[in-house]
Amino acid sequence: MKKGLTTLFLSIIIMFILAPHGYATPPQGQIEQLIQTETNLKGAIVGISIRSAKTGEVQYEYNGNTRLKPASNMKLMTAAVALSILGENYRFQTEVRTDGVIKGRTLKGNLYLVGRGDPTLREEDFNQLASEIRGLGITRIEGNLIGDDSWYDDVRFSPDMIWNDEDDYYGAQISALTASPDKDYDAGTVVVDVEPGKTLGSQAVISLVPKTKYVHFINHVTTVTPEEKAKVTIKRLHGTNTVMVEGMIPLKSIRKREFVGVWEPTGYALDLFQLALERHGITVSGNVTRGISTKSHRLAVHHSPTLSVLMVPFLKLSNNVHAEILVKELGRKGTGQGSWKNGLRVVKNELKKFGVNSDVLVFRDGSGISHINSLTANELTKLLYQVQGKPWFKTFHDSLPVAGKKDKLVGGTLRKRMAHLDVHAKTGTLTTVSSISGYARTKSGETVIFSILINNILKEDKGKLIEDKLIEIIANQSF
Repeated sequence: MKKGLTTLFLSIIIMFILAPHGYATPPQGQIEQLIQTETNLKGAIVGISIRSAKTGEVQYEYNGNTRLKPASNMKLMTAAVALSILGENYRFQTEVRTDGVIKGRTLKGNLYLVGRGDPTLREEDFNQLASEIRGLGITRIEGNLIGDDSWYDDVRFSPDMIWNDEDDYYGAQISALTASPDKDYDAGTVVVDVEPGKTLGSQAVISLVPKTKYVHFINHVTTVTPEEKAKVTIKRLHGTNTVMVEGMIPLKSIRKREFVGVWEPTGYALDLFQLALERHGITVSGNVTRGISTKSHRLAVHHSPTLSVLMVPFLKLSNNVHAEILVKELGRKGTGQGSWKNGLRVVKNELKKFGVNSDVLVFRDGSGISHINSLTANELTKLLYQVQGKPWFKTFHDSLPVAGKKDKLVGGTLRKRMAHLDVHAKTGTLTTVSSISGYARTKSGETVIFSILINNILKEDKGKLIEDKLIEIIANQSF
């Protein structure tokens, strides 16, 4: 008989014995009572693990060794391995190189923009690189502008990415040379802003952030009366960088904003760099293309923020692209090849050093977007226990969303949940999947580690409410 069912029967017996005497239901009984009676869990599978943060002892489990889809709880594995192997102070770098020589104000040769995986490159960073080139006295490049993204392989989507996610920000393509439109570092995306026109019946006003010639839009949005509701759809056409914008937007209404994943982000980064060169008075006589920099020397370099800084938007905002870049970077560092296959091999091997039995788990990506990923609640809490002894644990812990903290770079995906509890945890959501794993302070002052994985639930938002109820039971009781 399953341990969960055995525990349930014992809990029911204890409830009947103790109830007449006025004793409260033990937390184990409360958890299982909630699971058995919650209508939104009918037909669903729940995995729960609760572990002492002090001793590592499993205090309670329910299907704790059952493999379940983790959604973005997979990022806990990726983050821990990245901090362990790369280190808190690791920085990505981007170089500008040339195979030519400078004669007067002319660079005779090709100019290379060489990517090493940095997901934080923004328009201002390309401007800085262009400024450094201009500082060398160069105003003309007699050669090609070439983007070198060979640091990673050229596979842009993780193995199980479904086609209708490909133009969403969370499904953006992965390249060693990419660009971000914002300080949240949503790499590989461009922001499409739609605002009403000045008069009824006029076309809406559409703009891109950052401004780029790489992405084009078709404007089929009409300005309507203030009483009507906005209805705007923004969709990039497959295999292109043409964005179809359709619908209607009320006069004087607030803008509609959406992040769209670009097709081939290497070209996107190259376009932003070319525009920066033009702003600094530098012209390129040749073509703009992809290639590999050989027999070249460096003219300028840009370093990303440290990995400890990057962990904040990665975990708090659950950035999928960061996860996949980290997997490829781990593959590059560990095997010399920046691919999902090699990166995930490094992840599984490193997890074994934490005592995690990765041989019984299934890894398909670093973000958790695949429905084939399979983790167990017990292995997740084991990881969260083991990392407490690592020198980088504070960075890891501080990067987790904090319940009820309204600042999105503090509360992250928990900023609107459980404000009355002291919880640091990573959330996860996929279609039919809801998950949360992390640390909770109980009313007795003890820290407990927990993992809750819910699969096959019809409404993920109901899963969040159930998780909150379960965590409240965990935080308000002693095991």
